[in-house]
Amino acid sequence: MTVVVGLHLGSDSARALALGPDGEIVARAYAPYPGAVGWPAGYADPAGWLTGVADALAAILAELPSDRPCAAISLGGQSPTTVPANGGLAVTYRNPAGATGSPAEQHAAQLALLTEGDPLQVYDWLSVRLGADAAQSRWPGDPELPGYGPVVGTGALIGHTDGGHGLPAGIPLVAGAQDAYLAFWAGALDRPGRGMDPGGRTGGMAVVVPSGERLPGMYALRSALSGLDILGGPVSGHGLMLDWLRTITGVGIPELIDLASSVPPGADGVLVLPYLEGARAPRWNRALRAEIVGLGSDAGRPQLARAVLEATAYGLAHVASGLAAGGVTLTTLVTAGNPARSPLWNLIKASVLEVPVEVPSETDLAAYGAALSAGAGVGWWAGPGSCATHSWPRPAVTVVDPEPQEAYREGYARFLELGAASESRSLGAGSRSQT
Repeated sequence: MTVVVGLHLGSDSARALALGPDGEIVARAYAPYPGAVGWPAGYADPAGWLTGVADALAAILAELPSDRPCAAISLGGQSPTTVPANGGLAVTYRNPAGATGSPAEQHAAQLALLTEGDPLQVYDWLSVRLGADAAQSRWPGDPELPGYGPVVGTGALIGHTDGGHGLPAGIPLVAGAQDAYLAFWAGALDRPGRGMDPGGRTGGMAVVVPSGERLPGMYALRSALSGLDILGGPVSGHGLMLDWLRTITGVGIPELIDLASSVPPGADGVLVLPYLEGARAPRWNRALRAEIVGLGSDAGRPQLARAVLEATAYGLAHVASGLAAGGVTLTTLVTAGNPARSPLWNLIKASVLEVPVEVPSETDLAAYGAALSAGAGVGWWAGPGSCATHSWPRPAVTVVDPEPQEAYREGYARFLELGAASESRSLGAGSRSQT
C-alpha cells in the first residue's frame, strides 16, 4: 500500500508527513533552513528553504517501510511570499509591502520590490526545483496572480521529481496551497460556525459561512467543500510574541507555559498587546507596536507568560467579535500548529471565546492538508471544491470545554480599550510627523 507526502514550509523549518489512504500517519520528518538566522527582515534566501525541504523529504522517504512507497508529494507553506525565478532573495509575508491588503494585493506589492521578472509563489518555486513545471498553484476561487505563471488548481499534477537534491526520480508532484488554506481543509471546516486558529508565528481566526457572505475588513476564501466559504483574518505575532519572550528571558517555551499555569486568569493584572510587527485583523494598522501594561514590582516571568497566552486569545476574540457583528457566529474552534500542543493555551482560548476547542491528534494541519492535496493528485479522493460532503480523512480530535471567567471578560475589555488608545496615539503621531 502506498502513501502520499505533504510538506509544510513553515517559518522556521520544513515539516513533512506521510499519510495512508485511510488517514493513518505513517512517518514524519522535519529539517531546519541553513542560514535562516541571518536573513534580512522581510526577506529570505530560498536556497535555505530548498535545502530544508530536500532534507525533510529525503528523511521521510528513507523512513517509509519498503512496502509503502511514496505515490505523490505536495508542498504548501507560508504566504504571501514571492521568489524570483532566478532564486534571488525572496520577499516574505513579514515584509511591510502590501501587509494590510488582501493576499493578492500583497503579492502585487512584493512583485513590485523585485528587480527580476518571472516570480513564483514560494511552494511553486520549490516544486520547480524538484522537477515540476512552472505554475501558480491556486486554491479554488482564488484570483489569478498576474505574472506568476499559468494557473493550476490545488490537487492537480504538475510534474515529477527529476532525481535531483537527493530524491529519487519519477515521484508525482502535486500543486499545493498556502498553509492556512491547507490547515482549514485538514481541520474539517465543513459547516457554518466551525472556525480555526491555524497557529504558527502569526495566528488568526477563520469561520465557515454559506457561500457568498462577505464582511468589510475580512478575508474571504472558498471552503474545501462546495457551497461554503470561510471568512476571517490573520492576526499579528501570536506565536512570535511568545518566542520574543523566550528570547529576552532565556526560558524555553515549554517552561514559560509551565510558569503561566501557576498564575490565575487575568495574569495578576498584567496585559499584553501582541503587536510586535503591527496589527492585522481587525485593526489593520502596521504602525502599532506591542505593549505591556499593569506591571508591578511583584510581576515576573510567570505573569508575563500568562499575559502573552491570554493576549493571543483576546486577539482571536477581537476578530470573532467583528465576525459576530456581521452575523457570523463561532460555535467551535479548531486549534492547530505548535500552540495546539499546550493544554493550558487551548483552555485559555476556549474560555475567552466561550466555545469548545477541538484539538487534533496531528497539530501540523498544514502538512496534513498538503498530504490531502497529494492524495487528490493521485485520485485517492476529490480535490478541494469538488464535493459538498466531507469525504477526506482527518486527524482524531479531543474537545476542550470552556471555563468562562469574569477575569477574562474584564481582560478582553481592557485589551480593546488599550488597543484603541494605542491606535489613537499612532494616528496622532502620524499627523504630527506631517506638520
